[in-house]
Amino acid sequence: MPQISVNDLKNGITLELDNNLFQVVEFQHVKPGKGGAFVRSKLRNVRTGAVIDKTFNAGIKVEQAIVERQDMQYLYLDGDEYVFMNTQTYDQLHVPKVALGDAADYLTEQMIAQIAIYQGEIIGVEIPASVELAIAVTEPGLQGDRSSGGTKPATLETGKSIKVPLFVETGDRVKVDTRTGEYMTRV
Repeated sequence: MPQISVNDLKNGITLELDNNLFQVVEFQHVKPGKGGAFVRSKLRNVRTGAVIDKTFNAGIKVEQAIVERQDMQYLYLDGDEYVFMNTQTYDQLHVPKVALGDAADYLTEQMIAQIAIYQGEIIGVEIPASVELAIAVTEPGLQGDRSSGGTKPATLETGKSIKVPLFVETGDRVKVDTRTGEYMTRV
């Protein structure tokens, strides 16, 4: 397994530490006036989703996990597993719900997602930063209250609840930021 210096950390890199896989969420190089430099980092356990803070002395080597990524098309939900298909080989892959994390809130049939695989184990599913979804249910907005900047709850076609502006109605298609879960614009 390749080793990299903590001085070369980048967001999104996957590391193997203490027999666990961690993805770098953020990092900061710190050079205090006294003592040696160090790297402060936030790491997300790819199997449990837990985020930890870890400090490394500058220049030490850590194991980099080589993660294979494949674009796959989401087909359907089968019990507790999501079924994806490789669009080149037509092989189907059953992905447990825990591997999807928040991505499950935005997944629609036929959507292309990137599956991260480490030594045959599915460790994550990445979807685009924004997706277009239909509003399944929302209350009607009040007449004349369209420019006040107020929001109301709405349920997306996937079942996820978000806040939308008052002018958005049931059946409208909206763009949603999948990282924050916030409404971006009406499509």
